[in-house]
Amino acid sequence: MMKVLVTGAAGFIGSHLVEELVSKGLEVVAVDNLKTGKLENLRSVIHRISFHQMDIRSPEIVKFFFGASTVFHLAALADIVPSISDPFEYIDVNVMGTTQVLEAARVAGVARLIYAASSSCYGIPTEFPTSEEANLAPKYPYALSKYLGEQIFFHWQNLYGLKGLSLRFFNVYGPRSRTGGSYGAVLGVFLAQKMSNMPLTVVGDGNQKRDFTFVGDVVEAIILAGESVATNMAINIGTSNPISINELATMIGGPIDYIPKRPGEPDITHAAINRAQAVLNWSPKTNIEQGIKEVLAAKETWADAPIWTKEAIELATTDWFRYLGH
Repeated sequence: MMKVLVTGAAGFIGSHLVEELVSKGLEVVAVDNLKTGKLENLRSVIHRISFHQMDIRSPEIVKFFFGASTVFHLAALADIVPSISDPFEYIDVNVMGTTQVLEAARVAGVARLIYAASSSCYGIPTEFPTSEEANLAPKYPYALSKYLGEQIFFHWQNLYGLKGLSLRFFNVYGPRSRTGGSYGAVLGVFLAQKMSNMPLTVVGDGNQKRDFTFVGDVVEAIILAGESVATNMAINIGTSNPISINELATMIGGPIDYIPKRPGEPDITHAAINRAQAVLNWSPKTNIEQGIKEVLAAKETWADAPIWTKEAIELATTDWFRYLGH
């Protein structure tokens, strides 16, 4: 049985990936420090995997890499808002933690590593759809930390011969999307508000568009990247079919409260996916209407979601406006 390792295995995308890998008959070693991930996310497969609670920054992590043919590196701190308030922690986890993972893979002789990158590396794009060759201009510490992690990943490939791909995810959504902690992803905010019969808080005029990509499609792309022989390149993973936040709010339903437009956010995210189609033979299968239905049907995954009011959002994003609003 082929052995693979997943970091960030108890997180949103990681848990879906682990389930799919197990269903394919692979031996899965799962690592997560459970700071944001939850063991509950792995309940359906926990007895069929080898789970280890450990921080990716620990040198001891290398012991789990031996014998693994492929490492899927998904562990990271996410969200824009807390990264602006605590940039050191984001750089430490997402950059130094990634370096530790790469070193562990090198020492253990892992054949292949897939890095979960972020489309936030493009900053405010000027090219639509945005290709992998577009200018990279991260606007806040989270985006910067994921970009730097990707650059180190490529450096380890060029210097040490590690093989693999970097996948730049666009606006991933689906059941188990993170809901706790600081103000974050729009869909999680909307769903928690809807479940509490509160207005949906739409930023700006709501005409900004996002390339929402269903987690099941993202997992398929990750696995195809692991099976591919292609190496040393970045690949966008999106739908290339963005929709407006107003459209999203209409699909979810309910009254809307408009809140101030945030500086440093793009008006549109729109992935060019030609490379994913050519290199991975991958295209998204789940349209937004179907995806939202699946998310709404999984209400239990939103039970602990914080409820964000206009006032709470204003307080949480104070540093955002302070540092990005000039």
